[in-house]
Amino acid sequence: MVLTAIVPSLAQPSDAELTTLIDALAPGSYSDREAAIAALVATGDTRVSPILNTLSEGDLYVVEATGRVVYVERQGDNYATTDPLTGADLGEVGRRDAEKVRVNNNLRRVIRSAIGQMTLLSDDPATRRAAAQSIMRDADPVNLPLLDEALAAETDPGVKTLMETARAFIVLQDPDASIEDREAAAPVVAKSGDSSAITVLRGALANAPDGLKADIQASLDGLNRDAAAWGAVQNVWYGISLGSVLLLAAIGLAITFGVMGVINMAHGEMVMLGAYTTFMTQALIRQYAPGLAEYSLAVALPAAFLFTALVGIAIERGVIRWLYGRPLETLLATWGISLILQQSVRTIFGPTNQMVSNPSWMSGSVAFYGLSITWNRFWIVMFAIAVFLMLLMILNRTPLGLQMRAVTQNRRMASAMGIRTPMVDALTFGLGSGIAGLAGVALSQIDNVSPNLGQGYIIDSFMVVVFGGVGNLWGTLVGALTLGVANKFLEPYAGAVLGKILILVMIILFIQRRPRGLFALKGRAIEQ
Repeated sequence: MVLTAIVPSLAQPSDAELTTLIDALAPGSYSDREAAIAALVATGDTRVSPILNTLSEGDLYVVEATGRVVYVERQGDNYATTDPLTGADLGEVGRRDAEKVRVNNNLRRVIRSAIGQMTLLSDDPATRRAAAQSIMRDADPVNLPLLDEALAAETDPGVKTLMETARAFIVLQDPDASIEDREAAAPVVAKSGDSSAITVLRGALANAPDGLKADIQASLDGLNRDAAAWGAVQNVWYGISLGSVLLLAAIGLAITFGVMGVINMAHGEMVMLGAYTTFMTQALIRQYAPGLAEYSLAVALPAAFLFTALVGIAIERGVIRWLYGRPLETLLATWGISLILQQSVRTIFGPTNQMVSNPSWMSGSVAFYGLSITWNRFWIVMFAIAVFLMLLMILNRTPLGLQMRAVTQNRRMASAMGIRTPMVDALTFGLGSGIAGLAGVALSQIDNVSPNLGQGYIIDSFMVVVFGGVGNLWGTLVGALTLGVANKFLEPYAGAVLGKILILVMIILFIQRRPRGLFALKGRAIEQ
């Protein structure tokens, strides 16, 4: 069935005439529905497009007793029906009295083509762009005359380029097109950079005459080179994304381990507590202030920081302060604390994963040239940078930061100068734990919130801190990004597990040459 172009067959059709054509979508076979779609398209009425779109999604119904095609909304055991053309209320019918207007894949393709026809000459550039993209996806030669007509009338440069690309997609796959047209279409398809361009060129190469194969192969080779280059850039982005997660998880450890000399095996549990604080915050907001659900992360961030910082201070005052200078004993003590915290969370929340929803601004993805960037990862990268800068400011521009650096460089001299070193120890440990809680908020948006959440990041965090340089924040940043990018480049060749093993081996070999890491920092742990 060839759909007609937008040449109205009805002079300003009335609502009654359009309703008759819409009702014709229900009876008969799929071929009959295709004919009914063509008749609706021929009216040129703009209200037809959303009706056809609803039909394609399988949400158009017919009332069996009357034959009326309607929109439905479930109301208990019944359907509330409305007129798809005018939106008028048509009353309720039983759920057994209305049946879906069925479509198959071929009919969906026809509907997409029909919607493209009805919107290709729209006054709205965005509508014309969407129509051109739909026609390019289907690449149906039937749409070629309409596309040529739209190209002749198009004034928007961006939309015109997209229409020319859609035309090239159609021509290159049309066996009836001339060799000259197909030869001109091949570089246009290659230039588009569309993800389907390689598939289209490969299909055209298989069926192309000998005189055309060289041109198509050249276009395909160029596209493959571009795809390889963008693939490398995509891996760099994935590595930066992973590195930002490692930075968030490791930056708090850089304080407790690098500055204080404490091997804190419970650091992962601080991350886990931050994630569960996010879960609890969302649950309370949903229950008591559902209108603020979109802003739950803004509430969860300070809540997670304060809660985990207080837990960290309690651990330091209750256990760690008795173990300074004995790193192996701090390892055993904090490992025991980590087990206690994990079991406590299992007892309260259960062992299963908890759901933490993403706000709308962290959902979905965006295509940037050849890159695919998910919004949740993008904002986590931005958040990691903000936390890093905030911590730098605290260490270099506040009295606490000055006292922390003084105690790190010479504890006895700092004490002799009147600095209350026990208070500095508690606040430092609390700061590192609070930042781990912030990492938990971020990780709750990309990972499962469970009692074992922190265990997946504790080893990587220690590797980042040791590789970058114990106690050096800039080293932690460089180490996290380096390990993240290296891991993503190794994964396609070695696999996820073997890739991590290779990274660990390389770090061990590196530390043999530079025991203090990339950026050596003199501190309490090194003095001892």
